[in-house]
Amino acid sequence: MSTAPVVGAVYATDEEKLEVARWEALEGRAEGGIPIGAALFDHDDRLLGSGRNQRVQGDNPALHGETSAFLAAGRQRSYRRTTMVTTLSPCWYCSGLVRQFGIGRVVIGENTTFYGGEDWLRENGVDVHVLQDPALIDVMTTFIDENPSLWNEDIGEE
Repeated sequence: MSTAPVVGAVYATDEEKLEVARWEALEGRAEGGIPIGAALFDHDDRLLGSGRNQRVQGDNPALHGETSAFLAAGRQRSYRRTTMVTTLSPCWYCSGLVRQFGIGRVVIGENTTFYGGEDWLRENGVDVHVLQDPALIDVMTTFIDENPSLWNEDIGEE
């Protein structure tokens, strides 16, 4: 995806949805941030909002990719039939957001560089799919190798 995602546009497959999150992750990397992106879709596959990790750019530890997408989507009557798509396995903070608001489905680009709360999500009835996208694995592996201190800060390690 070479152009910005379009809110309200239909992204029919999980792979198309992941392209929205990937676009956000790569934009975040270009801005000097952590390359994690996410997007929230309604039950008709329409993009509600997308975002990227902005801990560095916004100097805000709460702006993970999933929280940025959630905020961009705005208020919804219900999240039960929505899908959160994220480039990386959601951390406990973002997994908590999924559970708190009852997001029914999560699509994960990859979980080899970080494995978050996805088992807990499954145990609590969330439909979780992992795509193991090789390009996203490469993006995160390279980022972690080049920025170990920033990565450890983001995941709460010392």
